[in-house]
Amino acid sequence: MSKRKKTIYFFCLLIWIVITSMSCNNAPSSSEAEAKVITPVTVVPISFKPVTESIDLPAVTTFINKSIVRSTTTGTVESISITIGDNVKKDQLLYTIRTREASAISNSLKGDSTLSFSGKINITASKEGIISSVSHQNGDYVQEGDELAVISDQNSLVFILDTPFEFVKYVEQNKTCKIQLPDNQIITGSITGKLAEMDSQAQTVRYVIKPVFSGRLPANLNAVVKIIKGSKARATLLPKSAVLANETETEFWVMKLINDTIAIKVPILKGFENSEEVEIISPEFLQTDRIIFTGNYGLPDTARVKIK
Repeated sequence: MSKRKKTIYFFCLLIWIVITSMSCNNAPSSSEAEAKVITPVTVVPISFKPVTESIDLPAVTTFINKSIVRSTTTGTVESISITIGDNVKKDQLLYTIRTREASAISNSLKGDSTLSFSGKINITASKEGIISSVSHQNGDYVQEGDELAVISDQNSLVFILDTPFEFVKYVEQNKTCKIQLPDNQIITGSITGKLAEMDSQAQTVRYVIKPVFSGRLPANLNAVVKIIKGSKARATLLPKSAVLANETETEFWVMKLINDTIAIKVPILKGFENSEEVEIISPEFLQTDRIIFTGNYGLPDTARVKIK
């Protein structure tokens, strides 16, 4: 290579190095690029209001006072005047039974119209109530003492609440509760007592709840009883979407605005929460603080934002 060509070559190389260096110096760093990212967000204020935390426990209806209607003779059911769900009054006719002796005499006197022997025994209600069980129908053969029906006292209907042992302390600190029926109707109940024995299989303590309800409820109706665990007259609350967590849900934080364009990560300690709100135990926020509600997911510890 001639001396002139070498000079041209080095001169071109020098120009290329200078241009490359200038380009690198002008390129923004990754941190600068991140700083220029502006995320659109919405914000919510801190709210302060009374809260109540409750637990939901299963309960089922039953009648405490029941009267078993029994046959007073041995014979055949000739007629029945009741069906399940009927309201009956005291001394109302329930069954008519033809005695075994009457059936035998009637068979031996067939064709003799001069003699008659009915041998019918009427079974009546001993008290007012609702027919909750019917054990025999027309034509059934029954013996003396057999169960024919069960009359339940509607006023004795209660809910039996099954309570895990760890929740017993919460039930016993309440005198009243709310009962949610299968149709989502809410009624009030009064906790009147506790059964002496636990459920051996479920290992739950059973409480008796008297409903404050003017309507009629059937036995074996499943319901949900809401028991209050605790309450606060003034709690710091945020919408659930404003609270972020790590993958294991061991750390929680919110993104708080320090001005109109910068948000910072603030670790928090949660308290009570439901499907909509979360109580913030610490740190103490002011009512004027603004917390990011939407657009907060994935933001760095310090982020540039734009309030929509």
